[in-house]
Amino acid sequence: MTRQERATQIWPILTFCASQRHLMSYEELSGLITVLLPGLGQLLEPIQKYCVKHQLPPLTSIVVSRTNGIPGEGFIAAENVPEAQANTFSHNWIQEHCPMPEEF
Repeated sequence: MTRQERATQIWPILTFCASQRHLMSYEELSGLITVLLPGLGQLLEPIQKYCVKHQLPPLTSIVVSRTNGIPGEGFIAAENVPEAQANTFSHNWIQEHCPMPEEF
């Protein structure tokens, strides 16, 4: 399965979490999609790029470390993480379509 296909699987999980104002740990997401933790960042990257390209709140900002509650070093979509998370939580993700793999 390609990174883009995995991103298509991850998108609805993150949009649901965002609509519930829920931060998701890397460990939680890894367990849900049965991917080893070290490879998770590569799967989140297409989502981050898509959000930047389409001027959407950084959806990947809500995937965080269990220890400190912030995204890892691969997160570059925003400098102010709490503000990015607030924008992500307040966005109406229901109106956004789930991107297809070729859109990532």
